[in-house]
Parts: sequence; structure tokens; C-alpha cells
Amino acid sequence: RWISEYFHKGKNADDRLESNEAKEVLAEMNIQIEESQIDTVIQKLDTDQTGALNLEEFTKFYNVMTAREEIEELFDKYAVDGENLKVHELMEFLTQEQKVANDAKDCKQLIEKLEPNSELKKKNLLSLQGFTLYLQSAEGDVFNHTHDEVYQDMTQPLSHYFIASSHNTYLLEDQLRGPSSKEGYVRVLLKGCRFLELDCWDGDDGEPVIYHGYTLTSKVLFRDVIEAIGRYAFKASPYPVFLSLENHCSVVQQRALAAHMVNILGDSLCNIPSTPDMQELPSPQRLRGKIIVKVLGNADDRLESNEAKEVLAEMNIQIEESQIDTVIQVHHSASLFRHSKKKTIKLAKELSDLVNICEAVHFHSFQHSRENDMPYNISSIKEGKANHLVEEQAADFIDHTKRQLVKIYPSGGRVDSSNIDPYLYWAVGCQIVALNYQTPCDQMDLNLGLFRQNGRCGYVLKPEALRDVPARYDPEYIISASAPLMQVISGLQLPTPEGEGSGGSAVDPYVKVQVYGVPADCAEDGTDVVKNNGFHPVWNCDMSFPLTFPDLALVRFEVKEHDTMSDSETIGQFSLPVSSMQQGYRHVHLLSKDQEDLSPAALFIHVSLQ
Repeated sequence: RWISEYFHKGKNADDRLESNEAKEVLAEMNIQIEESQIDTVIQKLDTDQTGALNLEEFTKFYNVMTAREEIEELFDKYAVDGENLKVHELMEFLTQEQKVANDAKDCKQLIEKLEPNSELKKKNLLSLQGFTLYLQSAEGDVFNHTHDEVYQDMTQPLSHYFIASSHNTYLLEDQLRGPSSKEGYVRVLLKGCRFLELDCWDGDDGEPVIYHGYTLTSKVLFRDVIEAIGRYAFKASPYPVFLSLENHCSVVQQRALAAHMVNILGDSLCNIPSTPDMQELPSPQRLRGKIIVKVLGNADDRLESNEAKEVLAEMNIQIEESQIDTVIQVHHSASLFRHSKKKTIKLAKELSDLVNICEAVHFHSFQHSRENDMPYNISSIKEGKANHLVEEQAADFIDHTKRQLVKIYPSGGRVDSSNIDPYLYWAVGCQIVALNYQTPCDQMDLNLGLFRQNGRCGYVLKPEALRDVPARYDPEYIISASAPLMQVISGLQLPTPEGEGSGGSAVDPYVKVQVYGVPADCAEDGTDVVKNNGFHPVWNCDMSFPLTFPDLALVRFEVKEHDTMSDSETIGQFSLPVSSMQQGYRHVHLLSKDQEDLSPAALFIHVSLQ
């Protein structure tokens, strides 16, 4: 079908492609061929001698140009007659190569679904074309599509799950001047995000607003945001949504916050009481369709002196260090004044009554938490302090997150809405790692890759070692071992990088494969560069990634355009957990930096999980 679409875009009034038109269509398809070769092939395929190609002739030309030798060799290995795969041959391929349990009935259904030739379909035979379609289909995907459904146990305490979480959810751009919008909440909810932030301030006419305080970001009505959340909270997932309110409001407008949530969200508000005898948090299953309210005072989102200097340097602003220190001191004095005034403001009872199983407390130490905190207490820790705790007290951190929720949030220095590395904190069991969903980057790829599994419901059950109370696990030590072997075989129809125009110029692609997980498992490998071929580059590059903790490992594939003059640009990427990878010959269907589908762009790989 898509060949036909390209043809009809380029055809003339006679429903044919002249030689020059065929060249333009090939350029659009990112196929580079010498003009003399194009003319020669057109002459051979122009059976009616018109000097141009009709759709049937152009389709034949395309098939000649797109023959994939690596797939033909694989097909010939199992098709004894060299023509078609019989049912028992397809069974053997699926069992031996793809490690897929199957029987004759399964194979017949696969042939019925994918074989384009109706006569072969009647005979239960799979042609090379049908075999290629299988490898490019969902059945041949590297991602295990049974994980498109919720398949994990959802009856364990909330603290046993990683939770898809956003930072400053209302922002669509940066932290200083960007717009605030209810659209930010809609976007992340539709991506399965379950933890939303709302910075609440007094607004005009008694209506509280949401915006990034003391900045030039625009404001959005709290009521409008709650209405959007009410409509979209459970569109992508039935499991609970957290509303984390940073409360900067007067008592009067706090009552307005509470009234809007009660009137708009109604029975969806969680009403499970937190009691002194609570031994563990309720489960996502028990909280289906519920919205959990968390109320927080001022977050420690100020810039320290050294952070301010770094930010100013990045902005190419030259100021004497002594002047910076003076300004910081004055600003801190103002902050302390604001803070002292806030301490005299009571929390409105109407708002306090909405808080139950997610009660915010200040984090002092792991020992203090063990002795004083309840399971329903949640602490928010800034990345700098969290990094120190990960480095110095990883085992204690893991024990803490088996029982209580922890939120990790970026430092105030990230004014460009850049993201923290979530894996650093997931490795010690932190459930809520708040990321700027509006920022496309490697870290967001990893986040969406982790939460691609389990039906994209926003909850992923942590590995047993991160939730089993008796176990003492340290991410520096081996608990299990495996060594996934990968071969990056070839690519298919790779576009030019985003922002470099439409696909006419050929690319020089290479593939970077990265493994993320506990520190011992982080690794990277890559292929050579293939010059001037984005349509069907072949690498046949073998890679091995020994893993100590495969249950937490994630693989990121990135295809890049080699550029000797500047940084290599990303063509496409895809991330997924090792536990969701299928073995055998598989296609990796690429996504853009903004997670848009780049089909038919893909990688063809072989995976062996040993």
C-alpha cells in the first residue's frame, strides 16, 4: 500500500512514472542509485515499451531494489524446496530460532494472517514475502507484545512498584519563561503517567492558579487543571493517580483547592484512612480508579551559590563571584522571610482532610525513618542529596523503599527542564522519579521504555530483590548472571535526522546499543558506519552484554547519522526492558526523539538471552 502511495505522489497524468519522476520518488524513499542504473533497470522492467513505469512495473522495480539477502538466507535455511515454508518447517523455525512455543494450529493461523498469496494460503504455505511480513509484524517484533497487557501482580503494596512520575507537569517548555497549561496534564496522563505535580498559588477573584513561582512562566487556573485530570486520569490506565500539591496558597484559597477537588473528582478521591496500625500501603489493584492527594509546603527548589554560578556560565553571563554570593545571600534572606511568613499560615482543614495514605514528611535519615515513619509517609529528596545517599548508603536506601514511597526530584539548577538519570534511583528502589515529560532526551526514552511493559499502566513491579523484606541487596554486588548476545544485522528505510529536511539526501548510519541497570551492568557498544545508505545498511555486528541483575536491565537502541563536522544526529531510537525482549530474529521498530513512530524504519537484529 505504501509503495502505491509513493507512486501516486510522483505519477504523471497518464498514471506512469517517467525516468526523472522515478528518480524523485526513489529520493523520497531514501534510495540512492546511479542515474544510469535507474535508466537501465527501467528499460528492463518497462514491458510495454512506453518509456515509463506503471504501478505494477514500479512495484517490481521496488522489489528488485529491496531484496534483503539476510532474510532470503534465513528463509532458505528452513524452506527445503527453496520456494515456500511448509507448516512443519515454520514450526521448526519458530521453535529453534525464535524460541516460541507453537503447534501446527498456530502456524496455520500465522500463514492465514500474513501470507499475501491466496493460493499459497489455501495450501498452508508461507512464501518469502509472507516470511518477511512475519518478521516485520508484531509477532516478529523485539518487544514481547504480550506485555502490552497488564501481566504483573497488582495486589502488592504501592511501595513495591516503580511509578511513572512527572515533574512540574503543568510546564510545556522550560522552568523560567515557558507556558503553563492543562495540556501538560493531558499529555502525560495519556502516556500512562501516574504522578502529577501542581504548584498552587493565590490567584485573582479567589481562584487559585498553577505556575512555577517567582518566574515568568504563565498561569493556569487550578480548577481547569482538575477538570482535565478528572476527564483523562483513567483513559490510559485504571490504576491510581497521585496529585502532589505544592501549597503556596492562603487558607481561603486552600479551601477553594479542596472544594474544586471534591466537586470535580468526587468519589474518585481516595478515602482510605491512614491509621497507626497500618503495616503496609494498599495495592494498585485496591486503588483502581482512585486519586491520591499529597500536600506539600515549599519544596527546596532554590539554587545554591555554586549551582547559580554554573547556570549563569551556561547562559554566557559574566558576573564576579563576590557579586553572585551577595545576591544569593539577599535572595536567601527573602526566602527565609517568605518561609517564616508561611509558617504562620495554617493548613486548611478542608484540604488536610483529603490527605490520607500519602502524607509528606521531611527526610532526616534512614534510621530516623525506621524509628518514626509510617508506611503512608512519603519523603521528597532532591537529586544532589539522593546521589550522596545512593553512593554512601545504597543498601539502607533499598530497605527504606521496600516500605515507604520516595520521590526524587531535579535540582533547581535545571532551568532548561533537563532530566535526571532515573536508573540511578530505580536501582535502589525509588518508586517516584520525577521527570520533565516535555523534554525529549535519553532519560525520557529510558523512562518510557521501562513503562512500556505491563500494559503501559504506569506501574511496574520492582524485582524481588528490591521488595523482599528479608533480603539485603546492594547494587554493587552480583545476585544473578546472564549474558545477552546481540547481532545488529541490518537497517531498513532509515530517514534523515529530524530537522535536516525530507529524505532525499542519503545518510551514513551507525547503531549505538546501550544497556542501563545497576552500575555493574551499564555498558555500550556500536557498529561501524555504513556510508551513503539509509535504505538498507548492513552491519552484521556481534555484541555481548554480561548482566549481573537482568531483572532491572534495559536496552536502548539508537541509530545515528555520522557527521565528522559536528555531533552525530539521532535518526531513531527504541528502549525496552531486557525482560520484555523476544529472542531470535527480530525487528526493532524505531521511534523519533518525540516518541513518534518512524515506520517503516527499523533495525533487524538477532537476540540470544543466555
